[in-house]
Amino acid sequence: MAAASSSSASRGLLAAAHCALLLAMAGAASAGGAALSATFYDASCPCAHDVVRRVIQDARVSDPRIPASLIRLHFHDCFVQGCDGSLLLDDDLPVIQTEKNVPANNNSARGFPVVDDIKAALEHACPGIVSCADILALAAEISVELVSITRSLVPFIGKKFNSKLLASPEPELTESWTQAGGPRWSVLLGRRDGTTTNVESANNLPSPFDELEVLQEKFRNVNLDSTDLVALQGAHTFGKVQCQFTRENCTAGQPEGTLEDLDRVTPNLFDNKYYGNLLEGSAQLRSDQVMLSDPVAATTTAPVVHRFAADQQDFFRNFAASMIKMGNISPLTGSDGEIRKNCRRVNSKGY
Repeated sequence: MAAASSSSASRGLLAAAHCALLLAMAGAASAGGAALSATFYDASCPCAHDVVRRVIQDARVSDPRIPASLIRLHFHDCFVQGCDGSLLLDDDLPVIQTEKNVPANNNSARGFPVVDDIKAALEHACPGIVSCADILALAAEISVELVSITRSLVPFIGKKFNSKLLASPEPELTESWTQAGGPRWSVLLGRRDGTTTNVESANNLPSPFDELEVLQEKFRNVNLDSTDLVALQGAHTFGKVQCQFTRENCTAGQPEGTLEDLDRVTPNLFDNKYYGNLLEGSAQLRSDQVMLSDPVAATTTAPVVHRFAADQQDFFRNFAASMIKMGNISPLTGSDGEIRKNCRRVNSKGY
């Protein structure tokens, strides 16, 4: 894993070097203002998106789970005192108590070394410019983008010739990458990093064992409605889960940490098959299936589940809109917070 992380960092640094060149050419203009904007880093760090993408793309080679893990980090960050990167902070007692050890995150939230690699590459390109909170927001969108790209082998007539019939080209197979049409959105940027954590709030993150009304209340508390709930749960269209959290609860006798696909139909694609699983009663998580089976669902979430199962583009549009909405939960902007140099530590510690 250390070698993979080093490779991710190396490719990120190459992108960072290119970004630094563009930054110098642009005059390193400062991105001011307090409102989140898709163009926030256009002048101050023009290659931010490319740097993040390259590190994730490289990390995914050795760890295919990374895209789903990074989306989850953004989710778990925003639901606790807003999208401020508090989830990334390590213990620094007695001042900082990490959110990483609460039940919803402990031995479950992952991808922190990749975030470290992204931060290192961005600090090389644009020192002190891109916040850790914005890294999580960018990583979430890019992760969906990468999972929505499929690979196939296609015939190719190249320059390799049959040794016996030199005049006859020999067909070969070559990799072809195609866009699968997953959701896209312009990531609004300009968040700053918090200097505190909130373990009490982190202990109240949505749980795979929650009833529907509990989930709806937790979403309402951060100004997200039932449509947002159904759309954002759709991120379970890819990724894996430990069997101890599933409805079957390791009944086959496997160890609790055994990983299972969240979507057993198309586990490696971002699509709407997840909602078909709900209609068949085969969702892996109780918190997913209740959106259709709970008595309260009939007039709230169930109609949305049916919509998304029938229309993938409808799901994609709503997922993108809900991700933007979630990314706007209580961000720190302007002079609030800070831009951490190390996502695991507040700057005042001097690490």
